[in-house]
Amino acid sequence: MTGTAPFATTSPPRVLLVGMMGAGKTTTGRLLAQRLGWPYLDSDEVIERETGRTVAEIWKSDGEAAFRAEESRVLAEATSSEGATVVSVAGGAVLDPANRARIRGGGLVVWLRAEVATLARRVGTGTGRALLEGAPAAALARLSAARAPVYEELADLVFDVDRIAPPRVVDSIVSALEERGYRVGDRA
Repeated sequence: MTGTAPFATTSPPRVLLVGMMGAGKTTTGRLLAQRLGWPYLDSDEVIERETGRTVAEIWKSDGEAAFRAEESRVLAEATSSEGATVVSVAGGAVLDPANRARIRGGGLVVWLRAEVATLARRVGTGTGRALLEGAPAAALARLSAARAPVYEELADLVFDVDRIAPPRVVDSIVSALEERGYRVGDRA
């Protein structure tokens, strides 16, 4: 774990998990929300639930721009909602400057950083992931190189998740919240 930026206290508190596909945002987010007793929001899941289509279907039929617009809408709602929330931010949402501003001002930003080999192992063939069709490992390497500087710029905390299990990441995030004065669940 490394800290990279001062945490801007928000009311209510939110934790926004950023990182590449396969970094463990969904798994860690669910565990963290359960531990904190906060609602959990995964932007891709919200898009799929609200549109009745998978991300891959939206991407294929409407194109990347339509998907990115949905991604931005969901992120705007999540970062302006009342009440504490754990948010797994879609990996590419950071590409939009308006989304970066939402993320930066939305709460504690946690980058789940992983090596390309780890990401490739976790996403496998990339089935259902439009950006990975054909050569997933090469696509992940390219995307990771392009996005890493943005994730780093946004992150209050960074966890190298290649060899750290999600429950340990959750423990560290909870500790970071407590250090910032938030009463957290049974550890308060």
